[in-house]
Amino acid sequence: MLKATLRSFLAHKGRLVLSALAVVLSVAFVAGSLIFSDTLSRTFDRLFASTAPDVTVSPKENLDEAIPSGMTATVPAALAQRLDRIDGVAGARADVGVENITVVDKDNESVGPTTGAPTIGSDWNPTERTPLELTSGRAPRGPSEAMLDAETADGKDVKIGDTLTVIAAPGSFKVEIVGIATFTTTNPGAALVFLDPESAREKLLGDPTAATGISVDAAEGVSDTELKQRVATTLGADRYDYRTADEQAESSLDQLGGFLDVIKYVMLGFAGIAVLVGVFLIVNTFSMLIAQRTRELGLLRALGADRRQVRRSVLTEATLLGLVGSTVGLATGIGLAAALIALMNTLGMNIRASEMVIGWATPVAAYVVGVGVTFVAAYLPARRAAGVSPMAALADAEIAGIGRPLRTRAIVGGTVGALGAAALLGCVTASETGSAASLLALGIVLTLLATVIAGPLLVRPVIRVLGGAFPALFGSIGRMSQRNALRNPRRTGATAAALMVGLALVGGMSVASASMTDSFDQQIDQTLGADYVIQNTNFLPFPQEVTDAVRDTEGAGLVVRARFTPVAVRLPDGDRVETTAAGYDPRLDEVANITYAEGDTAAALAAGRMAMDRDFARDHGVRVGSAIPVEFQGGRTGELTVGALTDQDQAEGFGTQGGLYFGLGTLERFAPGGQDSALYVNAASGTSADDLRTSLEKTLDPYPQVQVRDLADYKELVHDQIAVLLYLVYALLGLAIVIAVLGVVNTLALSVVERTREIGLLRAIGLARRQLRRMIRLESVVIAVFGAVLGLALGLVWGVCTQQVLALQGMKALAIPWGTIVAVVVGSAVVGVVAALLPALRASRMNVLAAIAHE
Repeated sequence: MLKATLRSFLAHKGRLVLSALAVVLSVAFVAGSLIFSDTLSRTFDRLFASTAPDVTVSPKENLDEAIPSGMTATVPAALAQRLDRIDGVAGARADVGVENITVVDKDNESVGPTTGAPTIGSDWNPTERTPLELTSGRAPRGPSEAMLDAETADGKDVKIGDTLTVIAAPGSFKVEIVGIATFTTTNPGAALVFLDPESAREKLLGDPTAATGISVDAAEGVSDTELKQRVATTLGADRYDYRTADEQAESSLDQLGGFLDVIKYVMLGFAGIAVLVGVFLIVNTFSMLIAQRTRELGLLRALGADRRQVRRSVLTEATLLGLVGSTVGLATGIGLAAALIALMNTLGMNIRASEMVIGWATPVAAYVVGVGVTFVAAYLPARRAAGVSPMAALADAEIAGIGRPLRTRAIVGGTVGALGAAALLGCVTASETGSAASLLALGIVLTLLATVIAGPLLVRPVIRVLGGAFPALFGSIGRMSQRNALRNPRRTGATAAALMVGLALVGGMSVASASMTDSFDQQIDQTLGADYVIQNTNFLPFPQEVTDAVRDTEGAGLVVRARFTPVAVRLPDGDRVETTAAGYDPRLDEVANITYAEGDTAAALAAGRMAMDRDFARDHGVRVGSAIPVEFQGGRTGELTVGALTDQDQAEGFGTQGGLYFGLGTLERFAPGGQDSALYVNAASGTSADDLRTSLEKTLDPYPQVQVRDLADYKELVHDQIAVLLYLVYALLGLAIVIAVLGVVNTLALSVVERTREIGLLRAIGLARRQLRRMIRLESVVIAVFGAVLGLALGLVWGVCTQQVLALQGMKALAIPWGTIVAVVVGSAVVGVVAALLPALRASRMNVLAAIAHE
């Protein structure tokens, strides 16, 4: 049996190639994502571990800053001198490092990275652990000199002697570049500007006595843990945050972890789609191969092979296919990881491909996925093959399922579908976002399974409709193509299912994204009443001098400032909720349209008062007049009285939890030192909006990080952000379509082999080569469109249910992108034509007599 199995595998290896490609793609994305994320983690772990001081003293962090406030937490720089006198300390130094700066050249072009990485201003106080070394020029001396990292200097064509402008929170200042420093380890992609320590404290922090942290080096024989205890005892255990080198490295890696996880999970998402779609391809391939080997299997049974041996033979072939596909996929995954590393290097992150990490878990995962998926997918065809009696097999009875009743599928598919529909109905009627999202996920999984299981039941009624015009348009050729697609509902259903999965995902996400876009458009129209909004490109805060410049702009009338700050509120029901609150100038009503359930803007922005979203207040037992303890950044606390309840679809403050906001005076009292994040500007009397925009853009030319946006610009910004998610979905669709095309090609190719004698007879009675090719193309088109119709119908249901979940968060508009749906259906027909090209060409080239004599 083993010899027979190996010979059978080698005899059919050409037919298994396309199935192997599905395995290769699945394994490549799994292996590539693991290698890439492991390499990044190891690289940054080594960077942080080698550069962290033995002990770091930093300001106490009491709140997570989801939306930057512009505040820079500091510690007294004099702590370094105090710690230097502790027994066991080899040295202590005050550090300065801030990320809320912008650096521009003489043409007012930003010198910072365009990849989202920060521009960091720091003091140049090198030690043996500093990850950069001075490679050109000299160290900066005085407030008018600075040093730049080599990658930024090369990328932005900055040379020694050039003058740059640093836009920092305390104010802008010009510096001459006197030195270039080169990374000795990985450059994380940021732009670094160095000043001498005294100038850094004064220019970047605005306080010559402050520092952003204290680095402490241990004397010989003193462990980091012991030194940390001594430092904490000296300064007070609860006054600052204390971290050893290992803890600091872990903390830095955790901050980077979100970025690494996004890349990892996106790639694993591609792997998941490849696995899911590949399963259908492999099931179909083995079903058809077994159907074509009916007599061969019957002979094996007649010669004494039992059912278990037949099943084992088929599963052994599947395992061999999985091993080959996994090996090639692992090698492809290594290449994919290398390509991703090269891409990151072009974006300014210096990662050496020679340091690629291939841990033991990567090949294990690769072979588990590749072999496991193939084995599981081939199990049902193998079991079906083993269940055919020797006499039936020798009589050439079809074992692929033709003519067998679909009763079991109808029962199972109907049951699973009913459960999925109930979950989706529960999602639509739920009032809590968490439970609605859980029911939505369950409903999506169950309805997808139900459609896959019951898909063959839908083949005949749907394809009769989709191919109904074929006989009229293409005559007998069209009628035969339609009947070929109807001949084996299981095969047609499995082939179409691969395409259905990808298109269902696209349909659902297209409806969700279109609904989100329309909802945001409505909210912007309803709430934004200013002529223009001044914001940073990436929503980060900007210095006070930008606000002053806007106020002094000719034609600018009312200017209302907006700031954000992290807060924690202690609510009457005992919950402690961390969120982001906003602070506004008093004349907010003139630039924003806010609907209040109780109170008004004056009451919300009064000293010691705050506004809250009505639904949030109701859920936590808050009423107008309730006194709410609020914890601010830096540990300050206060008790604010609820002065107003808003009734917005999405509360002010970018829809942050609770919709909390108050006056800027209140914010300055409890969290001073923040920066403005937005300015709402109206034109002065006698100035047109267009003239004001021209003046504002001229005023803000020295500040390239700040943009002037009107209503249309604001909408476009939101659209672009939503489009990023949609592009990811389209990429997933592209992968699903590639594998689905492989499935259609494989099915048609094996079908041509299966129908060799039939094709020979048709040619013998007068069917032309061109007519034969058309027949196969039409069969492919109707299968692809069938998959598209099922996928889009399922996706529309998912999309509508997703919109109902979003409605609980205030996004109540439902939009269906009919243009996208029509384009997808047309594209599916094109996919069908492309997939049929090779099988149709092969069929048309058959020798007629040899085909008739084929067994």
